[in-house]
Amino acid sequence: MALLPWRTGKVIRIEDETKTTRRFWIEVPELTSFDFIPGQFVTLDLPIHEKANKRWRSYSIASWPDGTNVFELIIVLDKKGAGTNYIFHELKVGSAITFRGAQGVFILKEPLDKELFLICTGTGIAPFRSMVHHIKDKNIPHKNITLIFGCRTKDTILYYEEMKKLDETLMGFTYIPTLSRETWEGASGYVHDIYEDLCRERQPAEFLLCGWRGMIDDAKNRILDMGYDKKDIHIEIYG
Repeated sequence: MALLPWRTGKVIRIEDETKTTRRFWIEVPELTSFDFIPGQFVTLDLPIHEKANKRWRSYSIASWPDGTNVFELIIVLDKKGAGTNYIFHELKVGSAITFRGAQGVFILKEPLDKELFLICTGTGIAPFRSMVHHIKDKNIPHKNITLIFGCRTKDTILYYEEMKKLDETLMGFTYIPTLSRETWEGASGYVHDIYEDLCRERQPAEFLLCGWRGMIDDAKNRILDMGYDKKDIHIEIYG
C-alpha cells in the first residue's frame, strides 16, 4: 500500500479535558472533507529530532467522519516525552502541524452481528468514541455494545457526560467507566472484572482493546482463557 502524503493541518481549537489531557481540533485547509474510517489514526511529524522516525507520533482520531475538514485528537501529557511536551507547550491556536493519514486497520467490520466489548484505558477511548458516534449517526444495525473505560480517579475520566448521554440515547449501548484508585457511585476496580462478569454465558462476542500495554496483554490472556478465539480479539496498543 502506497504511503499517504504528508499534509499541513492548522490547530483551530484547544481545550483541557483533564489536568493532564487536552483536546486538539485540527483543520486540513487543502481539503473540503477529511475522510477516514472510525478507529484510524494520524501520524504527526514534530520538530523534535533530526531523524524522521524519532519525530513521528501517532494518535487515534477521537472525532468521527462528519463531512468537514476538521478532526480531533485527545492527548495525555507524558512529562518525560519529547512529543507530548512539544504538543502541550508549543502548539497554539493557529499553529501549523505536519501529519499523515488517516491510516490503520483497527476498525469495525460490518455487519456488526456479534456483541461488541470496547475495552480501553486512558486516551485509548479515542477510537471507540469515534466508532460509537459513527454507529449512531449512520444508524448502523448492531448487537449490544459495551464500552468499558478504565482509569484511576473520577477527575481523569474522558468524555464522561458525553458517553453517559450516548448510553441514554443509543439503543443497545452501555457505558461503564471503572475507577481503580477511587470508590464512587459507579464501578470500581479493573476493567477485567467487568467483561468477565458480562461474558459468563460465553455468548458470541468480539473484543476491541485499546490502551496501555499491560491492560491489553492481561485482557487478551483472560479472554482466551474464557474460551474465545484469537480472531475475536482486536488490539491497538498505546505507549
